[in-house]
Amino acid sequence: MTADSTQSDAIWPEGLGDETERLHDLIDPVRFVLFDFDGPICRLFPGRSAQKAAEDQVRCLAGLGLPGLLSEEERCQVDPYVVLRAVDRRRPRSDLVEELEKRLTQHELTAVVSALPTPHVDPLIRTWTAVGARLAITTNHSPSAVSRYLASRGLLECFAPHIYGRTQDLRLLKPDPHCLHRALRAMGADPQTTLMIGDAPTDFEAARRAGVGFLGYARGAREARLLTAAGVRHVVPSLEPVLKRLRGKGR
Repeated sequence: MTADSTQSDAIWPEGLGDETERLHDLIDPVRFVLFDFDGPICRLFPGRSAQKAAEDQVRCLAGLGLPGLLSEEERCQVDPYVVLRAVDRRRPRSDLVEELEKRLTQHELTAVVSALPTPHVDPLIRTWTAVGARLAITTNHSPSAVSRYLASRGLLECFAPHIYGRTQDLRLLKPDPHCLHRALRAMGADPQTTLMIGDAPTDFEAARRAGVGFLGYARGAREARLLTAAGVRHVVPSLEPVLKRLRGKGR
């Protein structure tokens, strides 16, 4: 997941525009694809909806008399996942963390209605499925929210049952490769022919630790800079060239 940003008046990392010319080496051997959810598939929390979810968590802690669990910076967070992980570090596997995780899941389920599909990803998913690739979701989000969104787009059958999301053990969120390992084992996937598509350095680190290829999707210049700074070699500002490459294979 990445914070909301815009692409206007943004400075993109040098050379990013040339990436489409190099996609064939990355795409052509792929037989298994692991998609992160929020970013490559959709914008689950457009606008200020992520901030509202974070504020709800902060209010919950205050109502329980526990505002001191968060630093001042954490209390001002616009990212509910940062808040959740901060509490988990101080009260790991507690009833409090379980309550906050449930509240976040409810926000995710509600957000599905207003989620914005990532351009070109729906036909990309269907095309990859049509040519015989096996797909999975590997995300830090609730699997129930992911399933609800995919069903609303008519895409659930392209992934089910391979949707691997947040569990009660928040230590296993990415950058831990736990959800990737689950997907690889369940699909019998060879890491050498597996590609993950993600939009955050944590996705890249999980992919690296799982031994799979990685394609960075950067909706904005900030995301692109974070990915390239983390060492990601292949970054695209749009999934359209991936779709074009896939459709053009063998021609």
